[in-house]
Amino acid sequence: MPQENKKELMLEERKVKALEKIANVLDALTLWFEDIDKEEWSNRTQWYLAEFHKKYIETEDK
Repeated sequence: MPQENKKELMLEERKVKALEKIANVLDALTLWFEDIDKEEWSNRTQWYLAEFHKKYIETEDK
């Protein structure tokens, strides 16, 4: 049993580290999006954001 507990603890630590990395990346992306001069976005960037929204956001709403 102690070996199983040790493996579970290691797995939980890895999960926490992975979630922290994901949170850091999302935070960096959020800051990047906030800093963009939205008036100068190209049509291409708007198209990519619209495609992302259609593929991932709208499907979650349904």
